[in-house]
Amino acid sequence: MTDTKAGFVAVLGAPNAGKSTFVNQAVGAKVSIVSPKVQTTRTRVLGILIRDQAQIIFMDTPGIFEPKRRLDRAMVASAWGSAADADITMLMVDAERGVDPDTKRILDGLEKRKKERPKSPAPILCINKIDSVAKERLLVIVHELAERDLFSDTFMISALTGDGVSDVLDIFAERMTPGPWLYPEDQMSDMPSRLLAAEITREKLFLQLHQELPYAATVETETWTQEDDGSIRIEQVIYVQRDSQKAIVLGKKGSRIKELGSASRKELEYLFEGRVHLFLFVKVRDSWVDDPERYRDWGLDFNA
Repeated sequence: MTDTKAGFVAVLGAPNAGKSTFVNQAVGAKVSIVSPKVQTTRTRVLGILIRDQAQIIFMDTPGIFEPKRRLDRAMVASAWGSAADADITMLMVDAERGVDPDTKRILDGLEKRKKERPKSPAPILCINKIDSVAKERLLVIVHELAERDLFSDTFMISALTGDGVSDVLDIFAERMTPGPWLYPEDQMSDMPSRLLAAEITREKLFLQLHQELPYAATVETETWTQEDDGSIRIEQVIYVQRDSQKAIVLGKKGSRIKELGSASRKELEYLFEGRVHLFLFVKVRDSWVDDPERYRDWGLDFNA
């Protein structure tokens, strides 16, 4: 293979700006979970795309916001760490929310980095969800962001529909560094199957319970067995912090967890292209959010 290029793109933004939706749209497959609940992405997720002769490796990062807990600090540190490691940084701004305090915090961070690393490539700006905002509102947002004099290019996109995404990908492909591809041609993510399966179930949990369950739940894949008939047996534990939360997840006579398991199993069968036997259990562990092992699994720094 000749004239190949490769590089990393860090996708930054406030919580719920549409970063995961963009990465999934760009890659053409689900590599990062999506939910209406903010701060859904906890770890850095790699999504890998081949465009022309360029391998573009997207780092979908946790949303950047004002951290209050240890887990919050670790997620924000992970996002900025990805930006430091990337060849190109992309800022995703939610047009519905505009330049809100979280976005201003990111802009301040990018300005600081520009002063510290003046020779680093300028970030690319993507204003997302343009299909739900009036043009006059978009012009105000663009003007406010342009005053920062931070970005090499500005794009208007809808990550959900794909509108405008192709133009962004062309720029990324053009600006990747000449050299060999860093991952196999058919690989779309570096996330282990066990972790991806847990993330899918966590997404379904958030979608069903985002009004009832706070950020007090996590999902772990405890066993993963390939059966003789080619099917996969997966056992997962949903950890919550209180008995009352366990009752919410289980539902009346176990109805909620059955519904959750069915939704997760259907998507896992689609992702892994085969039959999946999924078994879900709920356990109370009030200290899971301060367990260093959880942070290790997510690729986060416990001491951030």
